[in-house]
Amino acid sequence: MALITFEGVGLSYGGDNVAHDVSFSVNAGEFWGIVGENGSGKSTLMKALLGLIPCASGRIVMGEGLKPNEIGYLPQQSMIQRDFPASVEEVVLSGTIGYRGLKPFYGRRERALAEKNMDMLGLLPLRKHSYQELSGGQQQRVLLARALCATKKCLVLDEPTTGLDPVVTAEFYRLLHTINESGMTIIMVSHDVEEAVRSCSMILHLSCHPLFIGTAQAYKNSPVGRKYLKETTV
Repeated sequence: MALITFEGVGLSYGGDNVAHDVSFSVNAGEFWGIVGENGSGKSTLMKALLGLIPCASGRIVMGEGLKPNEIGYLPQQSMIQRDFPASVEEVVLSGTIGYRGLKPFYGRRERALAEKNMDMLGLLPLRKHSYQELSGGQQQRVLLARALCATKKCLVLDEPTTGLDPVVTAEFYRLLHTINESGMTIIMVSHDVEEAVRSCSMILHLSCHPLFIGTAQAYKNSPVGRKYLKETTV
């Protein structure tokens, strides 16, 4: 059974229909890129997956025991989030809330998980630093570590490299590849079609009719892929 299956999903935002009859399956270990024009429903699709909004039609089915609250989520950052007054360690630990249940304090299990993910992302030297004093790239690594603390199976990323310079962006994608190669399923919304095709194994393009759903290689050879990739390189 697939990890996540979208069955005829329709979505609306602000009273407007933004996606119709979206049907595809995400298998464990895949790296999906969700692309399309502004207003095509990319972020709305992710919010429906996370259970934050209902589907206007159809349904999203979870397999392998996955639940919406067990998906690690890295949303787009706001200025308020960038100024969050907490230490790196505190932000990462907050991703373990799903494991804590009703316990008022973090236990050894939660702290060990946070330390493991901080170590993997090179954050241990910064663990006591204030989150708001970090660079944009460092903050994204902290939020990625936090998202990893929330899941064992699936990460959802919404425009994770917005505002980052090319060097930091390349390093962030290298980290994502390492995480994906460890067996983690990743679903990433991106406005950067070229980078999505370079990084992801599977592509869903929402703002075309019919929808494109397939491998990154097939997308590059498709009419919509050739059109959008040409436009991004002009």
